[in-house]
Order: sequence, then C-alpha cells, then structure tokens
Amino acid sequence: MLTDKKVLFLGAGSMAEAMIAGMIKANKIPITNITVSNHSNKERLVQLKTTYGINTAHREQLNLEQADIIVLAMKPKDVEKALYSFQHTLQPHQIVLSVLAGISTSFIEQHTAKGQQVIRVMPNTSSAIGESATAISSGKYTSQQNMEIAKELLACIGEVYVIEEKHMDGFTGLAGSGPAYIYYLMEHMEKAGTQLGIPQPISREIIAQTILGAARMVQKQGEDPASLRQKVTSPNGTTAAGLQALEDNGGGVAITEAVIQASGRSKNMSEQLLKTIVS
Repeated sequence: MLTDKKVLFLGAGSMAEAMIAGMIKANKIPITNITVSNHSNKERLVQLKTTYGINTAHREQLNLEQADIIVLAMKPKDVEKALYSFQHTLQPHQIVLSVLAGISTSFIEQHTAKGQQVIRVMPNTSSAIGESATAISSGKYTSQQNMEIAKELLACIGEVYVIEEKHMDGFTGLAGSGPAYIYYLMEHMEKAGTQLGIPQPISREIIAQTILGAARMVQKQGEDPASLRQKVTSPNGTTAAGLQALEDNGGGVAITEAVIQASGRSKNMSEQLLKTIVS
C-alpha cells in the first residue's frame, strides 16, 4: 500500500528523523520517494541526506503537488505560517499527517482547503528504536483508507493506537511522558542496587531486563497487571515487603498523579499555544 506513496517532511527534527529511519528500516517506501525540508538549517538537510540517502529540498524548492503524504514536523509555533504559505497548493486528496504537539486537526482544517484530509499523530521517544507507542486521530474529512495508510506508515516506528482526538492529552500523560516515569523508576532502582553492593553496570542491565520482561508478560499473557502482581506476591514474602514499602511511601498515588498532572499540563500548553498562534 505504501510502496508507491511519496512522503514529504516539513521539518527535519528528531521526530522526522525517527520516522524516516523507521520507514527505511521497514523497507516500506523507496528512499527515492522520501523528501525532507526545513526552513533554514541547510546543514541538517545535508546530514539527513548523507545518513539516509533521501531527497532534500529547501522550502522555496518544494514541489508540494507531487507528495501523497505531507508530514508537518516543524515547531508548533510555526505551523500557521507554514500552512498559509501553501494553502493554495495543497490538495484535499493529499494526507496531512501532523506530529505537532498541541495542534488540533480542526486548526489545520481551518487553515487549509475545505475537505483537507488531516490526521493527528503523537509518537513517543521510543520511536527512535522502532518501539513507539503512537496515537493517531482522524480529522473531519479523512477517509478510512487513508487512516489505514497512516497506520501502516507509523507501524514503521512501533505500535499504533487509534483514539478519539479528545483523548490526546490523556495519551500524552500515559505514553508521551510515560518513558520518563519508567526512567525515573529505573534510576532509583539502580541506586538501590548500588547500595546493596551490585555493580552499577550490571544493576542497570538487570533492571532493564526485568522491566522488559514484565512488559512482555502483560502483552503475551493477556492478564491485567493487578492479577500478574498478585501471582508473584506471596504472603509475608520479599515481594510483599517491597510492595508494602511502595504503598507506605505513596508509590501508587505518585504514579497516578504523574499521569494526571502530565495530561493536565498537556491540555494547558495546547490552549496557550493556540492563543499565541491566533493572537
């Protein structure tokens, strides 16, 4: 489905690079069908061309009409200016794929031709190794066929989840910020391992494998985390003692609040960003 599609990235940051690397590794789209552009950083374009062999183009050289999928990957504050610059060139049948945090599909639809097919995308940082949890939401005019094309494209960087756009802030709290929570947990487990005499490099590997194994158990066993936790917790055993320490020190509440606070901040930032853009 993707082999004949031409993809144009507007923006050449880390997320654009992660998507490009994933697409090339998955061999879904010919390298000759991938083009990346940015506003002014020519050195960055040279770097991407050298690394991946893709096409590059400066903004004034763009041939927008030839692209099937246009990925908005610039800074969110620059989106209105970018949309204005090609609002008469963009065609409704082209897919606009936006990875811009805080920018709604309706905002993009309002700044493009009526009927423009827009899909909002939110990957997380694990996309760099092809293990992203990526959410996508359909715009008002997007066809199911184009949603399937977007899902296939984004599967190159990990797992894809279709959600309602109103849940994007919640997704941010769970998955967008989620890796940081896990790194924080690993950081403190590593400190404990060191205090117990386990060399730090070995401790880090043990923790990483433990978390990976636990995640795989949830994926493969089909059981909820609470059930799996109960299965490994013997009364008055070592795990029970550790869990009790977490409970006594507010571990569960802290995790829940982290997700809720991050979600709330995401919503607040989106509102502030849109006020800045339209003012």
